[in-house]
Amino acid sequence: MVPALRYLRGTCGWVAGSFPGGFSSACRPAPGRPWPLCQGGRPASTRSFDVVVIGGGIVGLASARALILRHPALSIGVLEKEKGLAVHQTGHNSGVIHSGIYYKPESLKAKLCVQGAALIYEYCKQKGISYKQCGKGLMAIDCPYTGIVDYRQVALSFAKDFQEAGGFVLTSFEVKDIEMAKESPSRSEDGMKYPIVIRNTKGEEVQCQYVVTCAGLYSDRISELSGCNPDPQIVPFRGDYLVLKPEKCYLVKGNIYPVPDSRFPFLGVHFTPRMDGSIWLGPNAVLAFKREGYKPFDFSARDIMDVIIKSGLLKLVFQNFSYGVNEMYKACFLSATVKHLQKFIPEITVSDILRGPAGVRAQALDRDGNLVEDFVFDGGVGDIGNRILHVRNAPSPAATSSLAISGMIADEVQQRFKL
Repeated sequence: MVPALRYLRGTCGWVAGSFPGGFSSACRPAPGRPWPLCQGGRPASTRSFDVVVIGGGIVGLASARALILRHPALSIGVLEKEKGLAVHQTGHNSGVIHSGIYYKPESLKAKLCVQGAALIYEYCKQKGISYKQCGKGLMAIDCPYTGIVDYRQVALSFAKDFQEAGGFVLTSFEVKDIEMAKESPSRSEDGMKYPIVIRNTKGEEVQCQYVVTCAGLYSDRISELSGCNPDPQIVPFRGDYLVLKPEKCYLVKGNIYPVPDSRFPFLGVHFTPRMDGSIWLGPNAVLAFKREGYKPFDFSARDIMDVIIKSGLLKLVFQNFSYGVNEMYKACFLSATVKHLQKFIPEITVSDILRGPAGVRAQALDRDGNLVEDFVFDGGVGDIGNRILHVRNAPSPAATSSLAISGMIADEVQQRFKL
C-alpha cells in the first residue's frame, strides 16, 4: 500500500487556446425563486472567472463553497459534465457518516474524517437536513459518532450556499481541453488577466485565472489534459449492494462494520441503515470494465485499455489474486455473501435479501500495483501547472470529510495562488 500522501509535485508542461462562451444571467434566479442550474448552451455574453472548479460532486461543491465564502470578491464557477449535480460517487454513496475509527491514526484520511464528521453533523443541524446517529455496538467497538445522511441532499445544499454567495454552476459541460490562451488573454474592466481556456466537447469555452479539479472518476484524465502528471491512474471498482427485505429490517439496529483488511482501502461488506428505512448490505469490490460501469456488463474499450496499459493493475491482480477471485465469487453468488453476513447476524438467509444498487469507486493505483490509500493533491510547474490544483484521489470517507477537505483545499489555493 502506498503510504499516506498529501501532495504530489508533478511536472506540468504548458499547452496552448479563446472564448465565445460562458454563463448567462439565467444562472441567477428572480427574487424569491429557487436557484436553478445553468445548462449547457451558448450564452449571449462572454464570462470569465477568477477560479473555476471542475467537478460537481460533493468534494467539488464543498470546495467551491469554501472558496467563495472565504473570498466573496472572487468570481467562481463550477463546471459539471452531467445534467445534474452529485450524480456519480456522491449520488451512489451508502450515506454513512464515518467516525474514522477504522483508518490508520496517522493518516490524513483519519484526521479529515474525524474533523469532517463533526462538521457534517453541525452543517445538517444548521440546514435542517435529516440525519441519524446510529453507531451502537454490542460485544464490539461502540462508535457513537457514526451515522447516516443523504449525501446528495448535502451536496445540493452546498451548491445552494455557493450560488447564494454569488457563485455560478454550469452543468452539461464536459471538459475536453485545458489550455493556455493562444492569443493575448482577454482583460476585464480592472485589467486582470484570464489566461486559462477550458473547452468542452461542444466547443464552448470558459476563461479563468486558476483551476481546481475535483473530477473523481476522471481525475487522471483531467490532469493529463492540463499537461500535468498522469499518475496515479484511476481504476474503477464497482461495489454491489444487497437490500434486506422490509420484513427483516428489524434485525439491524445500526451500522455494523467488520474489522477491515489493512491491505486494502475497502471497508468490507457491512450493514447500513438508510434514511428511508431500508437496509443496505455490502458493498463488495470488483473491477468495473467502464468508469461509469454500474452494471456487471457495462464495458468501455478505452477505459479497460487505459487500466491495463497505464496503471499497475496486472501487478495488483498477481499480488492479490485470491482476494480478487473471492470478491468476484461473492458478486456472482448471493449465498457466498450471505455466509459472510451471517457472521454478524446469523438469522439472515438468502431468502431475506434482494440485489440492490451499485456504485463505482474511483480508486487511484500507482504503476507498481499499489492502491493509493490516502488523499492526494497534485500541482505542477510551468505556466499552466502553477495555476492548477488537482484533487487526484479522494477515497471514502471523502463525503464525510468533504467540509474538512474543502477547508484544506481553500488553504492550499490561497497559499499556492496568492489570493
